[in-house]
Amino acid sequence: MDRSRSMPHSRSSGPPGSRDGRDIAAADPPFIIDRQSGTPLAVQVADGLRDAATTGALRGGDRLPSSRELARQLGVSRTVVTAAYDQLHAEGWLDGRHGSGTYLTAAPQRSAAPSTGGERTNPLAGLLDLGAGAPSIETLDPAAWRRAWRTASDRAPLIRRDRAGEREYLEAVSEHLLRHRGLGPSSGANLLATSGTSAAVAELAAALLEPGDTVAIEDPGYSRAAGALRAARMRLTPIPVDADGLRVDLLPADTRAVYCTPAHQFPLGARMPAARRVELVEFARRAGAFVIDDDYDGELRYDTAPLPLLATLAPDVVVHLGTTSKILTPTLGCGWMVAAPAITGAVLAYRELTGTSASPAGQMVVAALARHGDLARHLRRLRREMPARRTLVVDELRGHGLDVRGDDAGSHVAVILDSPTREDRALAAARESGIYLDGLGRNHIGPRHTFGVALGYAALPAAALPAAVRRAAAILATA
Repeated sequence: MDRSRSMPHSRSSGPPGSRDGRDIAAADPPFIIDRQSGTPLAVQVADGLRDAATTGALRGGDRLPSSRELARQLGVSRTVVTAAYDQLHAEGWLDGRHGSGTYLTAAPQRSAAPSTGGERTNPLAGLLDLGAGAPSIETLDPAAWRRAWRTASDRAPLIRRDRAGEREYLEAVSEHLLRHRGLGPSSGANLLATSGTSAAVAELAAALLEPGDTVAIEDPGYSRAAGALRAARMRLTPIPVDADGLRVDLLPADTRAVYCTPAHQFPLGARMPAARRVELVEFARRAGAFVIDDDYDGELRYDTAPLPLLATLAPDVVVHLGTTSKILTPTLGCGWMVAAPAITGAVLAYRELTGTSASPAGQMVVAALARHGDLARHLRRLRREMPARRTLVVDELRGHGLDVRGDDAGSHVAVILDSPTREDRALAAARESGIYLDGLGRNHIGPRHTFGVALGYAALPAAALPAAVRRAAAILATA
């Protein structure tokens, strides 16, 4: 029997999503498992059910087999099916009803909320996302999201873009920086809209540096920033990080720019203390360099007092970068840059020369969220939700005897392992179990020297997080 084309037997034909849907528990699954494929089994199960729903082989309201029964039918472990069901439930494809089983919904219930977008969509298909850097979509009110898009669409089409950014957006960002980062209006700095952090790094390199210039960057660090600098033909110098962040004492004298993430170092999680920040800006002034301060996770901190922003310490040599990708969603594709007029002027000249600028559409959505108070409400919800998730994750990981770092800020922690072999085994085992983990290896700019994973806890819905973290902790502890 060709199970890839078998159809579940119908018991009733009620409306999609109702209790009168078909009971397919005893039917052959409408897909097959390919054990020769390199795709993890849990991913194949999730993809098979999702595809069956899309093509009509399964319909809204259909009652699915229990995880035990489907595992028996497919000849896989129950853990594999449970991981697939968890992912589909998180995406809104499944609805679990107490005492009556698991049902397919008519359509993903969270379709009104924004897509997480970004570079990791395809590699993550069917996996529970415990990677670093993804935002919490669950805390973003779908009604507020739709209202912001409607408000943005009411604006008349533009004849010309403002290369600096749309006025309403810049006003909203200025208010956000003042209220949440303590960075007030200053005659020593200008504010520009950007298309996000990586795009801003690329603009700075093109506008202010020459090919072959030395740019120092944290190691391990943000690979997208490194990629943008390499594409601009910069000479990257990887600088190790310690418990206080980037090692300023190791910066070479010919450094023209320094890229760092002082609020919550990516991916190891250090917060750069005030003394190290002063040391960094003093080096920049002596060397005639500038500092690119990527304010990664800057809005989220736990149990610690705020530290002075690099931009407030030295607005003459610091470029402060922020983005909506982590506090809202990458869907919007916009961020901001705060820097001295000489720097922003060079960036604006580059934009004029190339005809580039940040897209106004995402800016208008952010402005609308701010105007209605929805941005502030979202950040309050985020700050209430993340500490509980952080505690759950850290307790589970440390309960398995794991070395956890970087838990006093942000929405990810680093779990340190003692060898590259253990890291590779852990990543492979996690994928087989239906979980995506972000290996530290891919974040090294120079030779690989720190091993483990960056485990994020923002992307998954709260209901799916505990089980996923338990599985991940067990995998990391035994890798």
